[in-house]
Amino acid sequence: MATTYESRYASSPEAVKKYDTTQLRNEFLVDNLMQEGEINLTYSHYDRYIVGSVVPIEALKLDVIDPLKADYFLERRELGIINVGGSGTVSVEGVSYKLNFKDAIYVGRGNKEVIFKSDDNANPAKFYLNSAPAHKVYPTVKVSKKEANKIELGSLETANHRTVNQMIIGGIVSTCQLQMGMTELKTGSVWNTMPAHVHDRRMEIYFYLDIPKDQAVCHFMGQPEETRHIWINNHQAVISPPWSIHCGSGTSNYTFIWGMAGENLDYGDMDVAKITALK
Repeated sequence: MATTYESRYASSPEAVKKYDTTQLRNEFLVDNLMQEGEINLTYSHYDRYIVGSVVPIEALKLDVIDPLKADYFLERRELGIINVGGSGTVSVEGVSYKLNFKDAIYVGRGNKEVIFKSDDNANPAKFYLNSAPAHKVYPTVKVSKKEANKIELGSLETANHRTVNQMIIGGIVSTCQLQMGMTELKTGSVWNTMPAHVHDRRMEIYFYLDIPKDQAVCHFMGQPEETRHIWINNHQAVISPPWSIHCGSGTSNYTFIWGMAGENLDYGDMDVAKITALK
């Protein structure tokens, strides 16, 4: 078993204006996720956020990586996990939590052992991970999709009718700074998070799933007056800096998992970019 990781340094908006397609994708696209039998992690210098995946064929343990300079992964961190594959279990200090498709779990700081298993190797679990630095210990909590706080937004007329499933968020789970949830677009809708927004108080990562075969999503980023785009395939993620908008439009409806961290836990803390002002 191999745990692989890479580091991504922060980029200024002035620098990003000059990036070509290849450099833009190299800096912000995470395209090595959901590899069978592997743990893959990307360490971003935006709020020291980690995004990754675990697809266990045999049991896989979450080991510390060198950039953390820690004795174990969660020594100074918290962790959010959402399963986007077959059913499986996450064991935290010997206590097992079963996660079905689109179930989530929050694992607090200080837990030394986190082990991932699939119930059926022919249909393995696909655990999507987000992690952020933590200053306090909060308890481990599983949140099924049914237990999520659901918000209906948008309309079919504007092609953005969607259900926001708030999962690892205040009111459901206590965290230091990590927030995660899942937005599902209705059939006939393709725009997510529209109108777009920025929040300079925190960064965000989008992970796209349920993209039908031979379809794709165009993810928009950059400053509102200087936007860029990255084409996304199923089970890929995009790092969104605090200064960047983040929204997308697909050639079909799809789902995305949002995760964020920073200094403000207020989900509604957004600076909306007027649609007609985008450039």
